[in-house]
Amino acid sequence: MQESFSNDPDLGALLEQSLKLQHNTLNLIASENIAPPGVRAALASSLMDKYAEGYPGKRYYPGNSVADQIELLAIQRAKEAFRLNDTWEVNVQPYSGSSANFEVYNALLNPGDTFLAMSLASGGHLTHGHKASATGKYFSPIHYTVDAHSGRIDYETIAHLAASHRPKIIVSGFTAYPRQVDFERIGRIARDNGALHMADISHIAGLVVADLHPSPFPYADIVTTTTHKTLRGTRGAVIFMKKEFADAINKSVFPGLQGGPHLNSIAAKAHTFYLARQREFKDYQMQVVKNAALMAEFLQKQRGGILTGGTDTHLFLLDANSYGMDGMTAEKLLEECGIIANRNSLPKDSSPFKPNGIRFGTPAITSRGFKDDDAIQLASLIHRILARDTTPGEALKETYDFTSRFPIE
Repeated sequence: MQESFSNDPDLGALLEQSLKLQHNTLNLIASENIAPPGVRAALASSLMDKYAEGYPGKRYYPGNSVADQIELLAIQRAKEAFRLNDTWEVNVQPYSGSSANFEVYNALLNPGDTFLAMSLASGGHLTHGHKASATGKYFSPIHYTVDAHSGRIDYETIAHLAASHRPKIIVSGFTAYPRQVDFERIGRIARDNGALHMADISHIAGLVVADLHPSPFPYADIVTTTTHKTLRGTRGAVIFMKKEFADAINKSVFPGLQGGPHLNSIAAKAHTFYLARQREFKDYQMQVVKNAALMAEFLQKQRGGILTGGTDTHLFLLDANSYGMDGMTAEKLLEECGIIANRNSLPKDSSPFKPNGIRFGTPAITSRGFKDDDAIQLASLIHRILARDTTPGEALKETYDFTSRFPIE
């Protein structure tokens, strides 16, 4: 047991179980990754003890000269990672992607105002106006979908909805969509209809940094992103905004919806963006995309069922009906075999509580060192598990072989 929990054995045992679970399973959840040691060290630093309400140079507590430098460093590195000029400003204080999105709406919309975003069933996020989210209760979201046949974004529908409803904001980005987004086209639709364009790149931020997905910045007014997922950093978020929106959005973050920023998380964000600027980061992102494409291609050849027939990104979706089961059954069967992937709605699904899809992502296994052949072997194992061509016990042995060959550092 870790020495620091010797006086709290119950919690210490649970933390050890959690660590063991991470090491002995294969994580294919597209929104998760493995944070590097420097990120974890920043999170565990003495910064967690300090309050710093406000912004650099204007704090409501004394003793924040170092905190100011850390926050300014995080801002600078965030802009450098995405190669932004001085027309952009950055807020690195948001606690999460959900917080960041609501903070933008709160700044730029009035209650009841309309915004246009991707529906949850088509791959959007809860904070893109789902009725269960505060974003769907305080505002009046209109949703666009993917094409029923191709599974791809229907840009003509976006243009039609924008012209009909005249939303104040059009949101691009996704949580479960496997293809590249045409940010330029959505930006043009927004301009043509007097709307702002907000791009939520939480899932693809690492790919954008590595030039493996088109950047939204030339075509957006606001860009939000989390700092884990493909960025492989700390849990948290940042908001990028054109200068003319900075005052309103900064006030929405603090004091509007947040109190003291988590300085340890901001330091971890600074290190995350430092790592994102290294050559190794692009190599990593290239392998993330390649692993996803190879796995999707293999599974598509077996039973079909891969949404859009493949992927351009770090994730892909499988219709579990192609194996004669629903998403929940597939999720539980894989978990029994040490493979962690989440059930997910597909465009045809009527309820997010009974989805037919399962979402796979490759950021975490690529962080463990998976290359081309390893990804294909894992896809083969997934196929045999879902096809019930292997027993859970036999499959678990193969999973343990993977985890022993690719340990977490």
